[in-house]
Amino acid sequence: MMNGLKIAGGLAVVLGLMGCDMPSGSTGGTPTVAESACAAAVADVTQNPMIAVTSSEFSEAGTYVTLAVGEQKAPWKCIAYSDGSTDGVEFLGSEGAL
Repeated sequence: MMNGLKIAGGLAVVLGLMGCDMPSGSTGGTPTVAESACAAAVADVTQNPMIAVTSSEFSEAGTYVTLAVGEQKAPWKCIAYSDGSTDGVEFLGSEGAL
């Protein structure tokens, strides 16, 4: 049941991202698997579905993705791996800015 919820939540984030403008540094257009995985991971941690990918940098070790969350566009980062897993979900801003 939890896997179904995670997939449904991830799908909602992916569908939401499909309508987003992707700034330079990302692939533009349709989000990559890494961008989608990180968006879902950040949405899960923040409990906020308003996620925009601001950039992504591919490497064989993992794809580093930065994201903006919510109306305040709070900066977050995540690393996505080729197996679809993510790690290093972290807020990049100042705690005072929350």
